Amino acid sequence: MLNRIIIMGRLVADPELRTTPTGTPVATVRLAVDRDFKNKQTGERETDFINVVAWRQTAEFISRYFTKGRMAVVEGRLQIRPYTDRDGNKRTAAEVVAENFYFGDSRRDGDGGGSYGGQSYGQPYSAPAAPQQPAMGYSAPEGEDQFAELVGDENDLPF
Repeated sequence: MLNRIIIMGRLVADPELRTTPTGTPVATVRLAVDRDFKNKQTGERETDFINVVAWRQTAEFISRYFTKGRMAVVEGRLQIRPYTDRDGNKRTAAEVVAENFYFGDSRRDGDGGGSYGGQSYGQPYSAPAAPQQPAMGYSAPEGEDQFAELVGDENDLPF
């Protein structure tokens, strides 16, 4: 069986982090996800509000780095669960159980710039390390820049 879902949307509110009686962290968020098509009567795009639940390190990551309005990409599975409301009526809830939670936008102004793109839970963004050996087997001598300035006419370049 296959149960995979990937959604991208903006957080409607700040994440809510709680712990279970056994001490397991659990975070709940709600994402506003725009539909890809417009409503025929109104001519406007509609929005779905999707509940997301995350556990353990993913929950802690979400509560630490995400706030209302941030764009998020969620990968997980769809879960339908029954519950009883306060009036005793039986209901069902649909929610995404997040397995991976990614930044869908860049850092906000004032946070130092840069991009969080493609980072999943557990590690804040850090610039990738420079490769140990440059491509094509060339290694610049220590203390020397790996890139040299081209001398000549720009029209001589092969591209």
